[in-house]
Amino acid sequence: MEQNQDHQRHAAAQKFETALDQLEGILQEIPIEEEVMPELHPARIGDDVLSDDLGLIDLEAFEDAVADIEKYLEEKTKKQ
Repeated sequence: MEQNQDHQRHAAAQKFETALDQLEGILQEIPIEEEVMPELHPARIGDDVLSDDLGLIDLEAFEDAVADIEKYLEEKTKKQ
């Protein structure tokens, strides 16, 4: 059973690394100068809509995910 779990973890880690490599490639393809920032029209969005949307976001989990990705990219850069 342990070998199966190790194999599953290894396969999942490889898929995650592949996905991060793809994401990194996509991000490097988009020059900063060409990025288009969407226009925000605050008058069109009510406070009640914004508060509903913010309730769906787990900020702490999002920050943890960003920190994990940054750590991974730093470690990967150090290895190269």
